[in-house]
Amino acid sequence: NLTLSINKKLANGFHNLQSIFCLVNLFDKIIIKKLHKRKKDDISFIGSQSKFIKKSNNSVQKVLNLMRKDKLIHHYYSVKVFKNIPVFAGLGGGTSNAATIFNFLQKKTKKRFNLNKIINHIGTDFRLFLSSQGCLNNLKTVINFKKKHKLYFLVVYPKIRCSTKKIYSLLKKYSLKREFSQKKIRNKNYFINYLLDSKNDLQSLVEKKHPVIKRLITNI
Repeated sequence: NLTLSINKKLANGFHNLQSIFCLVNLFDKIIIKKLHKRKKDDISFIGSQSKFIKKSNNSVQKVLNLMRKDKLIHHYYSVKVFKNIPVFAGLGGGTSNAATIFNFLQKKTKKRFNLNKIINHIGTDFRLFLSSQGCLNNLKTVINFKKKHKLYFLVVYPKIRCSTKKIYSLLKKYSLKREFSQKKIRNKNYFINYLLDSKNDLQSLVEKKHPVIKRLITNI
């Protein structure tokens, strides 16, 4: 999330939000194989970032179950995920795994699917991993950028387990909804200045709960 504006809490418990976002080249590696004559998926997570992932109730298993329930797929699969994306880091690692597998499998079928149903079970950030750069205008609308800029990032990982759900529960104030225009990204300098004038509504809450984050940002 390059910006994050939380507009209000919805009746279903989710928060309506706006975010300018982009994917970065920090990624997990996934190996998936169809299992023949099996009635159970074989899912495993490997690597230093895998030890906190639930083996029986994770985003990969959820998306496979949902796709079978809607008859988008019929087989069971062996899935090995080599984790490079830190967990509890707000980078959407688990959701990106589910979105990648969903994209891979749904291309093999011409059946229609209910994306909102999958998002309700996997996470509201699922929609973001279907685009490389864009603006999430609300939970159901993504505006894809007509012009995509090449951006560079410094990723600092202080090995903190920060629950997104917990941080959202601390949120008391909401931001006004803003109108997004493609003019905001017409050139790179204009775009960078727009980002600098924006903010992340969850940042102060995270800094209060984990002061080392504030020290890192200040030093950078």
